Amino acid sequence: MLQQIPNMKVQNCNTISAFGGINFVFEYLEQGNFRNLFEKYLPELAHQSIYNWKDIIYSILSIYLCGGDCIEDLQIHLKPHFQKNPFVNVPSSDTVLKRLKEISDINAQCYTKRGTIEHTYNRNSRLEELNVELLKKLGAFSKDETVIDYDNTIIFNEKSDSEMTYKRNPGYQPGVCTLNEEQILYIENRNGNSDAKSFQADTLRRIFTLLKSKGIKKADHFRADAASYQYDIIKLLEKEVKNFYIGSRNSYIEKYFPQINEWMPMTDTSNEIMEIGEITISPFQRQARNDKKSAHEYKLIVKRRPKKDGQLNLFTQDHYEYRAILTNNTQWNAVEIAQFYNHRGNMEKQFDILKNDFGWNYMPFSKLNQNTVFLYITAICRNLYHNIIKYFSEKIKSLKPTFRVKKFLFRFIILPAKWVKRSRQYYLRVYGKLNIST
Repeated sequence: MLQQIPNMKVQNCNTISAFGGINFVFEYLEQGNFRNLFEKYLPELAHQSIYNWKDIIYSILSIYLCGGDCIEDLQIHLKPHFQKNPFVNVPSSDTVLKRLKEISDINAQCYTKRGTIEHTYNRNSRLEELNVELLKKLGAFSKDETVIDYDNTIIFNEKSDSEMTYKRNPGYQPGVCTLNEEQILYIENRNGNSDAKSFQADTLRRIFTLLKSKGIKKADHFRADAASYQYDIIKLLEKEVKNFYIGSRNSYIEKYFPQINEWMPMTDTSNEIMEIGEITISPFQRQARNDKKSAHEYKLIVKRRPKKDGQLNLFTQDHYEYRAILTNNTQWNAVEIAQFYNHRGNMEKQFDILKNDFGWNYMPFSKLNQNTVFLYITAICRNLYHNIIKYFSEKIKSLKPTFRVKKFLFRFIILPAKWVKRSRQYYLRVYGKLNIST
């Protein structure tokens, strides 16, 4: 027999917020004085404007730190929780979207030499500069060595200007650079039919030009997949980075595999035993001759493991599957280079965080250039979160710097609280226990 449910009395109080922990985040951001940075690189707003850029960006950040998925959640679910909040004046969703539209740039188009498909891409120089300056302020470039990774990701959508991707669904395919496997350095939005290989040298050239304009020293390490195995890209990387590590298409370099005489055992990221070897090669000889230059020598690091089906490779006459890395790093051995390159897999983790924690799966606009703004602003939120979780994990034992947003939400943000005003001063009244060490 079911027990009788006790009588419950519901008392409404609009001033109590379920997300009291967000106020400590705002306080931390205020110490960094990010408002001046936003106002320097974003357009000047009208004097009569109720909301400044800090309000816009803090509001967008709050959506994701408080469990929202899209901009509309700000109006529908979150705005009542920010009443009388001294840190931020929360605008409506429409106001946020209007402000983001205003800073979009026009698209650019280009064609491959032998192709007829129009490639559409969009960049936003204003947000590029803001993001790099923000990373400098957050100390992202202060590490002993700088590691840059580049990759493209597909964002499936049915926007008015999205095109078919190679996976046979419409969407965008932005190129993204990460910094030290942790933060987003650069974004260039592309339409879905613009593959990762096309015009990538131009994209990378724009990235390095941006970094030099901001006084960033030459990167120590650059990693990318086989889409970057191009003569123009390798030539560019020789000038712009100290060491590069580029995945290689087997069809281009499999002729070298039989020339490797010595293979060493190595444990892969999946704890599987594989073999690794290396050889010195001079690729792109024809392109170098056309350029009236001599072909450079590079190390080719080759990994192999037995095929699961045991099928014979007709070219190599063996039953192995191969993966190769082209590098100019002559100081590290083959195992060190392979292990370092494996960390490039963190790019997929960053894409997962951006899509599922910071709204990339729910882009609000119908146009590519406007959605570029959204991608950049949410990437800035992701960069801020990297430092936020790092800071509070040092103060609270239940937090770790590796926590995704959802864990941070449940363990810190969800905290009943309300703002009260006494003697012209605002105080945060917390209904719970929060152990913060100072």
